[in-house]
Amino acid sequence: MEPLRWAGGALVLLAAYGGLGALGAWRWSQASTRLVARLDATATRRPAATYRAAEVAALPDPVRRYFEAVLTDGQPIIRTADLSMRGRFNMSLSAQQWKPFTSVQHVTNSRPGFVWDAWITMFPGLPIRVTDSYIGGRGQLNPALLGLIPVGKLEGDGDFARAELMRWFAEGVWYPTALLPRQGVTWTAVDATSARATMTDGPLTLTLLFRFGADGLVASIHADARAATVDGASVMLPWECRMSDYRPQAGMVVPMTGEVLYLTEQGERSYFHGTVTRIGYAFD
Repeated sequence: MEPLRWAGGALVLLAAYGGLGALGAWRWSQASTRLVARLDATATRRPAATYRAAEVAALPDPVRRYFEAVLTDGQPIIRTADLSMRGRFNMSLSAQQWKPFTSVQHVTNSRPGFVWDAWITMFPGLPIRVTDSYIGGRGQLNPALLGLIPVGKLEGDGDFARAELMRWFAEGVWYPTALLPRQGVTWTAVDATSARATMTDGPLTLTLLFRFGADGLVASIHADARAATVDGASVMLPWECRMSDYRPQAGMVVPMTGEVLYLTEQGERSYFHGTVTRIGYAFD
């Protein structure tokens, strides 16, 4: 009878674990839905509008070529975007701790904001749920084991909010009408293949360096400094997003893969490789 008792106990434990997982998934879904509702409440409705090629004619040459490559005259202005992704995430900048993830992300453009809701598999059957967000000028990072047990939460304005807004700005290549001057972005020439873009949201003003490839598309986005956690301490490091595999989507051309990394004294430290599996838009 001992083997039967052992098997019965194992089944009870498995059932309890499955119940916890289901409860965590349900609670996490509810919390994520509330975050998205908060984000949408910060957005303002705007009259229907469309992009006109003439509005980029006076921009620096590489920027003008980029918009001409990814937008067509009459393209509706994006109000929100929804992305599904899969890929891998490095849990450490000082070691190789890559873990697979899947995620969904909701983005608003009338006021910059996003909610990224991810499932990172630490070990088979042991997920960490993570929401990363920028809403109403404040950033939040909230990871929880099984969606139930918090493992460190960050929230606030200042440098942390700046880092989150920086993410939204760099990811503008996925919702390219957000990068137009009419959206409050100022472009300044650097050379024949790069330009600086500056934007403001509330008290935060950011400038990023956009580099363009021979095809006219954005190859990378660079920040001189972004907050990073290294060995438990917060430090400021150069940061970069690299985009590739551009494809047509809803009349535009957007990248389907991205890599994000920090540039340290020891060299490049990549921490995010992602592939877009679905993208949808709502327009003004």
